Parts: sequence; C-alpha cells; structure tokens
Amino acid sequence: METRDKPEIELVEQDGEVTLNIGGEQAMQAWERDLMWASADMLCEYGRDFYEVGLGLGLSALRIAGNPATRSHTVLELFDEVEELFRSKHPTLPDNLAIERGDFFRRVFELPSESIDGMFFDPALDMDVWKDEALWAKTMPEVVRALRPGGVFIPFFSTRPELRWQYLPHFRSIRIESHPYQAYEGTEYTYGTSGQAYIQCFRKT
Repeated sequence: METRDKPEIELVEQDGEVTLNIGGEQAMQAWERDLMWASADMLCEYGRDFYEVGLGLGLSALRIAGNPATRSHTVLELFDEVEELFRSKHPTLPDNLAIERGDFFRRVFELPSESIDGMFFDPALDMDVWKDEALWAKTMPEVVRALRPGGVFIPFFSTRPELRWQYLPHFRSIRIESHPYQAYEGTEYTYGTSGQAYIQCFRKT
C-alpha cells in the first residue's frame, strides 16, 4: 500500500489556509499552488498524454488537463475520500481528465509500454516506503518503460537542493528549476517555511 490502511482523511480550511490531512499528517496545502502549476507546466512541455500519481487537492491535475497541449491526463488516487473531497469542490471536470483508483506500486506494472509522455508523482507515502531501496529498484524501471522516448518523470518539489536517490539511477538527463516558496507558519513537511524549492525533471533518453 502507498500509505497506512484506511487512514482518517480530512480537509481543514481555517484562517485562509487549506490543508489536506491523511492519517493525521499534512499531505498537501494550498500554498503549494504556484509550485504545482510550475511542475505541471513543465510536464506539459514534453507531450500530450500524461499520468499523475496522487490527486491531493487537484491543483496539478486541473493545471495539466487545462493545458492546450494536453490530450489526455489520468490521475491515480489510492483513497476514495480524497477524490470525493476533490469532486465536492470541482463537480465538473475537463473531458480529458480521468481519475482512477489504485495502488501505484501495483498499477505501475500494468501501464502499457511507451504509453505516456510524462508522469507527475506526488502520492502520500509513509517514510518506510520512501526508504525501501528494493521497492524503488523494482518500481522505477517500470516507470521508465511506460514513458515514451523523450518523456519525463517529475516528482513533487523538494525544499532541499539534492537529487532524490530513488529516481537518480534510472535517468541520464535531469532538468532542475528553482522557485521561491512561502509555506504556512504551521507547515511541517518543508525544510523551513520559506526559501527556494526545486523542481526535478527526469527525462527518458
């Protein structure tokens, strides 16, 4: 599973701040919008058929689907409740946007080879999953297989200037952009609440 079984999921809107909590932890916040949009716009430079892992608040999903270049965009979400919260805010979705249910670490093996131009990756994962070297060594070749030549894999932004070891061995070409960010005072998942964030784009050559 991508995160703990049947966690409590809630959307907290208070004092102008919006936070999606999964299992008692901050999974995503609305201040991320500009970084999500920048990531989505970068993804859309590389083709027209895209795949996203993790719906969250749907900021990147709607941005990708709304890009004039996008022909199809599929989002894989693990939890019913996350999609329900999203649809309650966005009852009418673009025709080129589809939302599927499933566990990425199983579904990735079912993706057709060379079927997508880009994948945006932002699921809610427990720390033990992030640290599972064997899991990533098995999973990332499947991501590369699903990408068309020249296609890209873009994980969620980092607030540390370091390449993520989970993805690095599987790509030879990496594009990095730096963007300023300002998080909420109570944000727990960034290194500081302001500074530079780094979008990493791994390209299949």
